[in-house]
Amino acid sequence: MEVHLRVIRDKKGVMVTICDAELLGETFRQGKMKLEVNSKFYGGTLCAVGEAMNALAHADVANLVGEATIKAAVGEGLVDPRAVIHFGRVPHVQVIKL
Repeated sequence: MEVHLRVIRDKKGVMVTICDAELLGETFRQGKMKLEVNSKFYGGTLCAVGEAMNALAHADVANLVGEATIKAAVGEGLVDPRAVIHFGRVPHVQVIKL
């Protein structure tokens, strides 16, 4: 499975965005909430989900979208499944390490 991975580094830390490849460019709604999986924020390197999980393990902040991405993150113990919300059928989670 391939995902889009974007790693942003600055003096405050590392932010990682990961989304399932087929979701890039899509918009999802849940009630009044809207999730835009746009290429400006989520677009990055197309890579294997395992490579993305390695980057996630070193992130201070992360935004994840998609079934394969979140399943892998939960399986690696990097995301608490109770933190996942859904926009229709699409799972999304934000992670902040303190």
